[in-house]
Amino acid sequence: MTPQELTSLLEQLIATGENEVVEFKQADNNYSTDKIGEYFSALSNEANLRMAERGWLVFGVCDKPRMVVGSDYRIKTEQLHSLKNQIAQATEPSITLREIHVLNHPKGRVILFEIPAAPRGIPIAWKGHYYARAGESRVSLGLDKLDEIRQQTLQQDWTAQVISSATLMDLDEMAVRKARESFAQKYANRISSEEVMNWPLATFLDRARLTQHGKITRTTLLLLGKAEAAHFLSPHPAQMTWKLEGQERAYEHFGLPFFLNTTALYQRIRNIQLRILPQDELIPIEVSKYNQKIVLEALHNCIAHQDYVRNGRIIVTEQPNFLKFENEGDFFEGKPDEYIQGDKTPRRYRNPFLTQAMAELNMIDTMGYGIHLMYKGQVKRYFPLPDYDLKQPNAVSMTLYGGVVDPAYSRMLMQKTDLPLIDILALDRIQKKLSIPDDMVARLRKAGLIEGRKPNFHVSALIAKVSASKIDYIRTRAQDDAFYAKLVVDYLKNFGQASRTEINNLLMNKLSDALNDGQKEDKISNLLTNMRRSGKIINTGSRKSPTWQLAE
Repeated sequence: MTPQELTSLLEQLIATGENEVVEFKQADNNYSTDKIGEYFSALSNEANLRMAERGWLVFGVCDKPRMVVGSDYRIKTEQLHSLKNQIAQATEPSITLREIHVLNHPKGRVILFEIPAAPRGIPIAWKGHYYARAGESRVSLGLDKLDEIRQQTLQQDWTAQVISSATLMDLDEMAVRKARESFAQKYANRISSEEVMNWPLATFLDRARLTQHGKITRTTLLLLGKAEAAHFLSPHPAQMTWKLEGQERAYEHFGLPFFLNTTALYQRIRNIQLRILPQDELIPIEVSKYNQKIVLEALHNCIAHQDYVRNGRIIVTEQPNFLKFENEGDFFEGKPDEYIQGDKTPRRYRNPFLTQAMAELNMIDTMGYGIHLMYKGQVKRYFPLPDYDLKQPNAVSMTLYGGVVDPAYSRMLMQKTDLPLIDILALDRIQKKLSIPDDMVARLRKAGLIEGRKPNFHVSALIAKVSASKIDYIRTRAQDDAFYAKLVVDYLKNFGQASRTEINNLLMNKLSDALNDGQKEDKISNLLTNMRRSGKIINTGSRKSPTWQLAE
C-alpha cells in the first residue's frame, strides 16, 4: 500500500475502534512475541467466523484515548520481518502474517500487522492453544466457536474464492500463453485461434472460467500464478512433490503454475523404453515405461480432486516399477470401481470451479472418463491395471505400474485383443494374487483363461504357455558403448583409479537385463579393452589384477 492508502486505512480502523478483528497496542520494543502469537490466533479465528478476509493488529495506537502515539517495536526492518518466521513456526497449521505495513505517521511510527483469516474448517492455534475474542478482549476459543469453524461446510468451494489483493501481474506469462493455446485448441471448430490470442487478458480469463467478473480467484493462481504468488494461497502449500525411492533417492518440489509444472514433474520421471517378447516371436514389442497421457491424467485428477482446506501437498513417488500418486481428501463421489467402465458421470465435484477451468484448458474432462481412459491405456500397453487405495483416512492413493507383474497376463493381452474389460479386470486381480467372485472364476475357467485351484489361480498355460528360456523382459533399453565409457571416465576423474571389481560394481546394474552375469562381465571386458586401445585409459596394475587410470 502507498502511504496515502495506509493513512486512510488507519483512519478507518481508528474510527471503527477495537472489535473482534481489530486490536490496538502501544507496544514498545520489548513487546512479547507470545502475546503477538495469541492475538494472531484470536484475530485469525474471528476473521474466519465473521467471513472477513483479514484481521488487524496495530502497534503505535493507544486505545483509550484512541490516538496515534507511535511505537519503537523492532525498529530494524530485518528484525521486524523475522516475526513472520516466528509466527509460522509456532502456529498450527503453519500460517503467518500476510503482510507487515509500516506507516511513518506525523504523530509517530505505526505498524499494521495484516492477519489472514483462518482457512474454512481449520481453526488456528498458537503453541497448541486456540484463542478468540470477546469484544475487545482476548480469550480462549470456546467449544461453540471451535465446532463452528470445524463444521464449516465443504459446500463452499475453496477454489472459487476471490483473492482481492491479487492482480493480473501475479500471473505467469508463459502459463497464460500456453493456456490460451490450449483453450483455442479445445474450441477450434467455433473460435479462431487468432481471435483467442488477441482477446484482452481479462476477457480470456473470464471466458476460460478462471476468474469471476475479472477478479482473480484461487483457481486462477493455482493454474496460472507465478511461483512467488503462492503466498496468496497460504497456508495451503500449493505444491506437488516428486520423490524417487529405491537404490537412488531424490526429490523435487513443484509450485505454481500447476498448468506448466505438471509437465515439468512428468519430465523428472525416469521413463525408459521396455521390450516385451511375444510368444513364439523373435522381434520384441517396445513400449515406454510410462505413458505421458496416463501420467498427466493421474496428476491432473489429483489437482482437480485435492481437498485444499487440509493444507497438504500432492505427492508422486517413483519406485523402480511403479508410480504412486497421493492427494488429500476422500474419493468425493462414488468409488473408483464405478468409473472403470466409463459409464458413470459424477453429479458433483469437491472443487467445481477448479474442475470447470481445468476442463476449459483441456486438462481434464468432467464426464468421469479419466479413470476409464487410464485403465484402457494400460491394457493397450499390456501392463497391470492401476490400483486405488482408500484405506488411509482423508486421502486417496493410486498406483500406476511401469512394468510386467506376470508375463502370462501380458501375453494374454497380446494374443486376445478382444477381451472385455470386465475379464481383464479379473485377470489383473489374478496376477496380483487377489481374490475374485466365484461367478467370475466360473466365467474365466469356462473361457479357458485361468487354471489352478482356489485360491491359487493363475493365467491359463494353454494360452500363455512358453518356455522360460524365451521369457525376456528387458527393463532398460541397452545403451551404446559411449554411454558406459563415459561412466568409467567420470568415475576415474573423481577417484583417480579403479579396480576391475569397482568397475563391475559401477556398470553391472546399468547393463541390459537381457544379459546374464557372465555376458555382462564379457561386455565390460570388451569395453575396457576398446577404451585402452583407443588411448582413453591405461592399466597400471597387472593383467590378473588391473588398476585402471585415465591416460595422460
